[in-house]
Amino acid sequence: MISRWLCWTLLVAVFLSGHRAAAYDGRMVDSVTGAPISDGTAILGNQQVATDTSGRFHLDGTAGSVFLRAPGYRAATVEVTPGNTTPDIATQRLDPFTPRALYLTVYGIGSNVLRGAALNLIRDGGANALVIDVKGDRGLVPYPSGIALVNAGGARQLTTIPDLPTLVRTLHACGIYLIARIVTFKDQPLATLRPDLAVRDASGGVFHDREGLSWTDPLRPEVRRYNIAIAVEAAAAGFDEIQFDYLRFPDSPQRLRFSEAVGPDERVAAISSFLDEARQALRPWNVYLAADIFGYVCWNSDDSGIGQRLDTVVQNVDYLSPMLYPSGFQFGIPGFRDPVSHPYEIVYRSLETARARLGVSPKRFRPWLQAFRDYAFDRRAFGAAEVKAQISAAMDFGSDGWMLWNPGNKYDGAGLVALGRDGEEARGASTSDPQSCH
Repeated sequence: MISRWLCWTLLVAVFLSGHRAAAYDGRMVDSVTGAPISDGTAILGNQQVATDTSGRFHLDGTAGSVFLRAPGYRAATVEVTPGNTTPDIATQRLDPFTPRALYLTVYGIGSNVLRGAALNLIRDGGANALVIDVKGDRGLVPYPSGIALVNAGGARQLTTIPDLPTLVRTLHACGIYLIARIVTFKDQPLATLRPDLAVRDASGGVFHDREGLSWTDPLRPEVRRYNIAIAVEAAAAGFDEIQFDYLRFPDSPQRLRFSEAVGPDERVAAISSFLDEARQALRPWNVYLAADIFGYVCWNSDDSGIGQRLDTVVQNVDYLSPMLYPSGFQFGIPGFRDPVSHPYEIVYRSLETARARLGVSPKRFRPWLQAFRDYAFDRRAFGAAEVKAQISAAMDFGSDGWMLWNPGNKYDGAGLVALGRDGEEARGASTSDPQSCH
């Protein structure tokens, strides 16, 4: 007779054999060329792995959605089922995609005129992506949010996006890649609602920057959770990418006070850990993560006094987005002391310097380019010639596209034209019916 202990042992063994974690193997390749994607990421649950040089990856876990991403490609999702053997997810073909993006503020996205003009440029093939403020420069959140702190203060002063998921679905139907911009630590509404979370000046009062705006303390967990919660709402609404801007400590000649004593190491650690927290929170959505950085961060080896150091920021994001506005390079760059006269060199050399320092693919970069009048040197207009020079520099470098910044959201003078598959100018490209995209 089989002992009671042996019976229980057999029953447990049978139970566990039916619930053993499955293993999945797959391979990522370019859908156009068939070349392996060696810098891809595969995610299943809490497990995240990188592809090898042949594009292969291995995951252990239960059934669910496998998220596949790689810089320079559209994200993809594969549903897998559990099994006791090692199933092959097979070869997954990712579509290459190079965003050419226009920026819309919290006001621009709600304006029939500004939004319509941007969509017309997309319809005509001059662009194919939008950067949309879901938390703008003055801390405004322009859509109905379920976050208590958003609704408690002044962040919800206006609604220009009545339904965020509907907006995303509508624009996706037009083939548009969508980037949610979140202005992070510069936050007048939150600092006003919760002065205990604000950055302080040397006298202990709430700090105000050159625009008269307050900042929140990057070290405070409440501030970090607030911004990450907004990012999660944007990801859940379906945005392709989350982009954190003002991801830094304020730059100020005066000595500022934070909840803890900070020096360069503490500043760098705060920015790095915030991005790590955001990346973990966004894992349930197949969304890319990007960080905006100052242009000089591409050149500086320190944290530029604001917590942005190239080698630490890159560890937790898919894309680095340096702001390479020639007007912002007040001291020029080596060999080019007049940056507004050399927009190509500013963009290309900054990107190449950053890439060489990091040893990463050019596809890990998507720069912000200047589409506004110079404010620092001779007040020259940045029109079609200057914009084209910057775009040419970004594309010659091999970045994953570019983003145009104009604070008024006016791009009609930027000289944008359709691009063919090889990157050359072409006419007649159309992504959709223009009426359906308005």
